[in-house]
Amino acid sequence: MILESTKDNIASKRLKTHLIQKLIIIGFISLISLTFFRCANMQRPTGGPKDSLPPKILNESPANFTRNFAAKEIVLTMDEYIKLNNQFKEFSISPDADKQPEYKVKKKNLHILLPDSLEKNTTYTINFGKGLVDYNEGNPIVNYTYVFSTGPELDSLKITGSVKNAYTKVFDEKIDKDVKVLLIPTRQDSIFGKRKANIFTIVDSSGNFTFRNLREDTYRIYALKEQNNDRIYNNPEEAIGFIGDSIVLNKDVENIKIEYSVGKPTKFRTIEKKIEKNSRILLTFNQPIDSASIRIMDPNIPIADQQIRFSNYSDSSFIFLKNMDFDSIKFKLSDKEKVLDTILLRRSKNEKYERFIEPVINIGSKVDKIKHLTITSLFPIKNIDKAKVILMEDSTSRRNFQLQQDTLNQNLYHIRYNWKANKNYELVLEEKAILSPFDDFNKEFKTKFTLDESENYGDIKFKINGIEPDIQYIVQLTDEKREKIFDSRIITNTDEVAYIKYPGGKYILRVIKDLNKNQRWDGADVYNKIQAEPIWYLDKSFTIRANWEQNENVVLKFEQN
Repeated sequence: MILESTKDNIASKRLKTHLIQKLIIIGFISLISLTFFRCANMQRPTGGPKDSLPPKILNESPANFTRNFAAKEIVLTMDEYIKLNNQFKEFSISPDADKQPEYKVKKKNLHILLPDSLEKNTTYTINFGKGLVDYNEGNPIVNYTYVFSTGPELDSLKITGSVKNAYTKVFDEKIDKDVKVLLIPTRQDSIFGKRKANIFTIVDSSGNFTFRNLREDTYRIYALKEQNNDRIYNNPEEAIGFIGDSIVLNKDVENIKIEYSVGKPTKFRTIEKKIEKNSRILLTFNQPIDSASIRIMDPNIPIADQQIRFSNYSDSSFIFLKNMDFDSIKFKLSDKEKVLDTILLRRSKNEKYERFIEPVINIGSKVDKIKHLTITSLFPIKNIDKAKVILMEDSTSRRNFQLQQDTLNQNLYHIRYNWKANKNYELVLEEKAILSPFDDFNKEFKTKFTLDESENYGDIKFKINGIEPDIQYIVQLTDEKREKIFDSRIITNTDEVAYIKYPGGKYILRVIKDLNKNQRWDGADVYNKIQAEPIWYLDKSFTIRANWEQNENVVLKFEQN
């Protein structure tokens, strides 16, 4: 019995040992698998702040700025896993090589395999733009360059400068980030707008830029705010800037100033054509037209059954037809005698339109004594019937208001009245108060308001020194961000501008030199080397104060590019 018990104990111990060994092996395999899985996925840990820092370069082999460079491969080692982002758009080598380097990522290392066709005694710069990023969050190393020379000397010339918006005269990091500055040797300037510039840099958060390790040469320089991130000015909506003269680089050049703007497209194009829900036909063009005209190429639509209008700058057209029973319609768009486009527009027979006139008024809950009240509409207005316009003052109907059509804009009507303080007003436009030339009408419309009792109106007069004879200027009042225009007027051969009984507040004074007298500001034309029209801003905002009369002397001083 004792012998059998001993045997059972030995067998039990062996079984336990075997089970423990199996558990250890399974645990070890699980640990290895888990580690491998984590490494393979390289996901950032959950929780905690999001990584916003770019990778750091720990080692460059061979070292950056190496002379007598003879290596076939460059290895860059980072402090974290990396990947390439848009390498064909972001990476470049300058001077251009017949065969481009090959870029391969291995965990935290970037291997750059160089071609055999590098020239002797030449300084090469590899620019990574924003294409070298960390694996998880895509944070880029910005403007990193690797420089080497195949000879005993490194090119060492430098160009520094800054960029800004030609219209606002400031650089706004939120709006204008990622502006690229391109440097093209004049002997290669024909590639502009066709091929990527190899020498480039991205401006910093203040709009400043620096080029280093440049060779002695003659260059043209451009600032590009692009749409498709290809370092090519090939989209009319892209902003471009340049300086008028070439840069002869035989010593360091500092303080280059470039202003960029969206210029006039080289080719005219209709970019939008559609029929809106109210049956208005909208045509939008990629540029203003000086002497625009549209002819409807359908003999079944008489002149009396069509209304054709253009926006203020003639960069869009609004067409209204009495009947919308066509399957398709064709328009011929011209500038004077030159045909710009023939436009075909189709519609479905099942399309229905809500042909009601929607009144648009110029006030919210307050009316002021200066501007009074205006009524307009997207639809053409033939007339407004005063008998169907009701003005209530504290529940009492008032008929002694004036209703007048604007002398310049036939689609705008003014309502003037001796508005009183502490009174509640309601304007009612009864149904069919407004009629179109095609007998379309409005539904009943109501709005309530009171008088703006603020006495916050003042006068300010500017004497503008530096006005040139026979030059047309556009003088504008804007908000402090230089975005919203409160007042715009044209002046020629006068140096005085007055704002009388103008609402109080802070304003910026802007003056545009309207060189082509088209009553609008025009951006740069890079292909004809025409800079954007000059703009001047008063160097600080000014305040119109209630019941104050102010006189200001200002001196125009336009910057030259």
